[in-house]
Amino acid sequence: MPEDSSDADGLPEHDPETVAVLREVAEEIRGESSESEQLANILYRTSDIYDPDEETTPEDVVRNVKFILEVKERGGLGR
Repeated sequence: MPEDSSDADGLPEHDPETVAVLREVAEEIRGESSESEQLANILYRTSDIYDPDEETTPEDVVRNVKFILEVKERGGLGR
C-alpha cells in the first residue's frame, strides 16, 4: 500500500490488492477460536474501506468494530 493512500477527502483510496490481502488473512484465521473469528470479522470489515464496490468510511468501520466487541463481551447476539 502506498504511503499516501488517501484521496482529497482524506479517505483511503480504493485498492483491490489491500482488499485481497485483508480478506485472505481473515479467511486464514477464521474459526480457530472465538477471538480469531472476531478478528477475522474486523479485518473483513476493514477491507470494505478499500473495496470500490463498498461505500464504507473509516467511521463506519469503527462503529462496526465497537459493535463486534460489544457482542463478544455480551457473549453473543442472542443475549
